[in-house]
Amino acid sequence: MRLDKYLKVSRLIKRRTVANDACDAGRVLVNETVAKASYDVKVGDVIEIQFGNRNVKVKVTDVKDVVKKEEAKEMFTYL
Repeated sequence: MRLDKYLKVSRLIKRRTVANDACDAGRVLVNETVAKASYDVKVGDVIEIQFGNRNVKVKVTDVKDVVKKEEAKEMFTYL
């Protein structure tokens, strides 16, 4: 699954266009490397998102195309 879609489906970022813009700006790191929106997310990847002055670091535990709101938090664990 593409990185921008994963960020939207997992509800780490609310909109896919915002996720795409964050990737283009270099504010999303995957395994400590700046990643493009087209990066293919795999289970076990560590994603770090820079929101202004705070960082969110998560580990991918599941990749699904469609999830319910309640199940979205099961797609990752905070580090």
